Amino acid sequence: MHMLYNSDSYAVVQIEMPTQNPPERGAVAVAQDLVPALTRGGYEIVDKFARKELFIEGAMAEQFKEGVEALIESSPSIEEFDAYLERYAGMAQQPVVMH
Repeated sequence: MHMLYNSDSYAVVQIEMPTQNPPERGAVAVAQDLVPALTRGGYEIVDKFARKELFIEGAMAEQFKEGVEALIESSPSIEEFDAYLERYAGMAQQPVVMH
């Protein structure tokens, strides 16, 4: 889990979970050792004012990542970055609950 962004309005956390490798079988196991372990994960976006969060994965997470990378190239202000996050945060339905 990596905190990627934290402003007064939003927080973005990248979550990576390693997938389990299949059982070892001879030469195939050696070849698997040369390939990095696959991971599964996504991004959690928390709207602090609405007190809601959204977890995105797969194609949507990839699209989010590409948009963030393009935005970073323009050296965005906090307001510009928050405006980008607002597009995704609008889909948030899960309430944030303190434990």
